[in-house]
Amino acid sequence: MQYSVLGSSGESVSRVCLGSMTWGLQNNQQDADQQIDYGLAQGVNFIDTAEMYAVPPSAETYGATETIIGDWLSRHQQQRKDIILASKIAGGGLPYIRGGSPITGESIIQAVDDSLKRLQTDYLDLYQLHWPNRTSPHFAKHWPNQIAFTAADGQAEEQSMLEILQALDTCVKAGKIRYCGLSDDTPWGINTYLKLSEKYALPKMTSIQNEFSLLHAKDWPYLIENCVHENVAYLPWSPLATGLLSGKYAGGKRPAGSRWTLVQRNGLFRDTPAAHAATAKYAEIAMAWGISPSQLALAWCNQVDGVTSTIIGATNMEQLKENIDAFELNLSEQALADITTVFKQYPMVF
Repeated sequence: MQYSVLGSSGESVSRVCLGSMTWGLQNNQQDADQQIDYGLAQGVNFIDTAEMYAVPPSAETYGATETIIGDWLSRHQQQRKDIILASKIAGGGLPYIRGGSPITGESIIQAVDDSLKRLQTDYLDLYQLHWPNRTSPHFAKHWPNQIAFTAADGQAEEQSMLEILQALDTCVKAGKIRYCGLSDDTPWGINTYLKLSEKYALPKMTSIQNEFSLLHAKDWPYLIENCVHENVAYLPWSPLATGLLSGKYAGGKRPAGSRWTLVQRNGLFRDTPAAHAATAKYAEIAMAWGISPSQLALAWCNQVDGVTSTIIGATNMEQLKENIDAFELNLSEQALADITTVFKQYPMVF
């Protein structure tokens, strides 16, 4: 296993981050135990979760994933120090989480305490904002004029960000969280938080996790360049585009128990003709180089300059082993050239 530095935190994290959002819906406690044990045995030291999980989110599964991880931690207390454990506070919009209200200083204080209780730990290494209070260009909202940026109240947003940072500072000083991060945000979001942190001597945002894959690479180059020069770790999530790049949905297939058979909060917006066409071409490249389509996509993501650690997820051990093995691969210049040819044909497929 190879490791990178988690932004300005200085912490060393594995290039593989074990995602957990299937635990509590598609996977049970026993499944999670096996995945955690295997991941740690392979050198993974980075686990990501969220209060909102399992996914797709629901009132019935809210907090289930953290509870499962907490069960494991309660039986492996001596290993807690060896894990960089990350969680996230949900933003507004889900009525069963704080009435659907946006993130406030007060909600951060409460959410941190609730997560720590479910996780059965005294501290979180990384605490992230799952999505910003303002509408951001993610989840199929990145096309021109889907968001009216000019109608936003920037000063009000900054004031909200300051309140959030002050609450995070309270949690840091109390020893409840060590570092802070973002998710599903933008260069403006990153830089505004950094500006406020410097001005008011508050914790810095050390990382950001956004959707990033061969099928959805809108963060390259501008956001990733921003991360590199501001020392903010970049953590791609959904590097297989919710499993699409594995090829399992080719030809309209819906394998039993797979994510696309479940009701999606934002719909199956990734299910487009262009996405399937690109996936088929990437599968051909993978076959030519003697690896699986999933491994091609993960190895490519791992070799993108500026990526710190890639968040993977699996519903069975076979998938997990295949995915972790991908990070031992080093795609050749010719393989990368083959991928780039397809990427230029299909630069933005959903």
